[in-house]
Amino acid sequence: MAVRLQLKLGAVAEQDRLPDSPDTIVVVEPTVGSVARSKGQLYLLVTSRMAGPRGRDATRLAAETIRNEYYYDESAGIRVCLEKAIGAANKRLAHQRDRLGLGNTDGSGPIGVGLAVVRGNELYVATVGPAEAYLIRHARLSTLPDPHRERGLPAGDLTPEVWRGEIQVGDSLVLISPSVMARLGPEELKDALVTLHPQSAVEHLHQRFAAADGSGSDGAIAFEATEVASTYRQRALVPVRPAEPLAGAPDRGPIPLADGVADGVAAVQAGARQARDAAGGALERVVMRFQDVLPRRKPAYRRVTPASQRRETQRRAAMAILAFIVVAVGLGMAVYLSGAGPTPRQAISSIAAGQRAIDTARANLARVTGPGIDLVRDDRPRALQLLTQAWEELDKAKAANMPDSVIDPLRAEATAALNRYYGLVEVGEETLFAFDPNANPPIDLAALVRGPDPDGAPYILDRTTKAVWRINLQTARATLVVREGTEAAGTTAAAPKLLTTGGPDVLVLDERNVLWRWRPADQAGKGTLGRVRITGAAEWGDDVIAIGTYIRIPEAGLYNFYVVDPSERQILGYSPAADGNGFPARATGRLATAREVDRMTSLYIDGDIFVTEAGKIVRFVSGNSEGWPGEDADPDPGDTLLRDPPDYTYIASGSDRRQGRLYAFDQANARIVAVDKASGAFVAQYQLPTGEGFADLRAMYVVDGAEDLPPTLFWISSDVLHRSVLAPIGGEPGESPGPSGGPTDSGEPPASTAP
Repeated sequence: MAVRLQLKLGAVAEQDRLPDSPDTIVVVEPTVGSVARSKGQLYLLVTSRMAGPRGRDATRLAAETIRNEYYYDESAGIRVCLEKAIGAANKRLAHQRDRLGLGNTDGSGPIGVGLAVVRGNELYVATVGPAEAYLIRHARLSTLPDPHRERGLPAGDLTPEVWRGEIQVGDSLVLISPSVMARLGPEELKDALVTLHPQSAVEHLHQRFAAADGSGSDGAIAFEATEVASTYRQRALVPVRPAEPLAGAPDRGPIPLADGVADGVAAVQAGARQARDAAGGALERVVMRFQDVLPRRKPAYRRVTPASQRRETQRRAAMAILAFIVVAVGLGMAVYLSGAGPTPRQAISSIAAGQRAIDTARANLARVTGPGIDLVRDDRPRALQLLTQAWEELDKAKAANMPDSVIDPLRAEATAALNRYYGLVEVGEETLFAFDPNANPPIDLAALVRGPDPDGAPYILDRTTKAVWRINLQTARATLVVREGTEAAGTTAAAPKLLTTGGPDVLVLDERNVLWRWRPADQAGKGTLGRVRITGAAEWGDDVIAIGTYIRIPEAGLYNFYVVDPSERQILGYSPAADGNGFPARATGRLATAREVDRMTSLYIDGDIFVTEAGKIVRFVSGNSEGWPGEDADPDPGDTLLRDPPDYTYIASGSDRRQGRLYAFDQANARIVAVDKASGAFVAQYQLPTGEGFADLRAMYVVDGAEDLPPTLFWISSDVLHRSVLAPIGGEPGESPGPSGGPTDSGEPPASTAP
């Protein structure tokens, strides 16, 4: 007979709760069969260390979010859906932290979550923060594991753990507030649940908590698994009796003498049947006696093989089968390869084909460059055709096993000609400032901007020291601008996250979405630090990708502020106050229609908006992604014959709107690509002689040269500030503009050294 579980529930009634209790209890027992089979029954307790109406609003918000997200999410199993639901509640609480008075996200939030899901005989339990869960089985009290007991919601980095097990008949589970457990203790909890009905036990515990002068969080919910037999009633079988039309007539046949013959035949059949049974019984007895004489083996004891041993046996059998298959395939391949070698005629044919390919490639290269010939300069389409054919012929020669000593010189000549065709310029590199390479933990530079005029010094954000530094290039010294824990404007700065410049200011956004403004006072590194008020900054969340500015009124130093916010699916723009003191107006979306922006990696604004998104350069005009007009609008160098397709991650420029060039860093090929701003056409590409020098580029900015002088690229690697003049090595680099400054008058980064 099938057996199913029935849960007896007990919870503190709303009218019996303490006046200052902030806890919220949610019980969902679906009546729809499909929901009950897929999602099960949900029992949820949300507690709070913070009493009062604001704590009650926070727990209600968290409970509603978990319930809705769990039952509407059909993308995965119960464990994954519970983790995602708790994560969604954590994010909503973090976004409304200021309104609900929940404090910061340093891992000690006041909200706790205890939940249980029962589906059939499966039990899933998870607790986060100030909430406890206990399982009572065979009168033993067990505490379910909780790796985040000390961390409440909202938390900055939260990965809830969901415990899974089986619930049996007689088991009891209780979700309870830590305040109640601190007053009563585990023994009283176990005695109440073992001896009483869950509802009576919960009421008894709540009364004892109130009698002990308990206050604040008092939530508790308990249930007990009992057995319900699934039975059904069967109808009694009623015999069917045929009609008897000849009732009362003599029991004889209508044919004369037929009854006597039939009786005789029946008697003969009965005798034969008795003789057959007697003979069969005698034979069976003889066989049984013979079997009794045979020797017997004692019955073996019944052995129970553990599940772990069965799994180990299956694993070993699978490994043996797999090893056999690998050995068989290896032997087959060895036999095939040993007998599939080329015949002498095939080898001679392959050598001849490789030599023809070498001759064709050499002839094409001679037609491109030679005495008085330079098709790369004079006939570019024909040069590209010949060079592409030469490259393909060299690939054929390689496939024909021609020696590398013959192929490599021709390949190098073809590569040099193709690089010249695609405008590759090899530039130099100069180390301007190096942090201590032996620092522990190691330096981890993340952002770089050029200071406002007339300062012009590089400003660097370091994740290790959680600080922003100003680098004086003349003295090779670093001056602290702001770091985590700096106190200014009546508040304390968190760890810096993003960096940009606007007008006369260097802007720093910290991890709490507080914007700080550093305004240089002179060229010696002195300045003032203040906080910039932005309406709605607390609602950005922790997923802001990039920030930027655009000078609105140069004479007054007023600028717009832009934020790439994936949660809003927009690039948010903020207009400044008339006196330059913050951004009081609400944000406006700079994109014509909301769209996904989480794949953007860099932002540059000069009237038009340029971003790098999914490895591409995207240009927005009036909020629309228009790209560039014209046939020449292609920022891709097109040299896929030599390199992988570009993957742009950072962009910078030193010129005005639709003038000069836009510079993008191609991470896939460790190069800088220059694009014409007005037309979007590819102009040139720059690479260090090693080919891998730009591979560790973290951030960059470009300073245009005066008159006909080449521009200068400033960039950072993991712990070094570099400078590269974007001109060929050995050419006239011109005068690279650089900042000036005096000696430092504040702290230095750990063990900074001059280059």
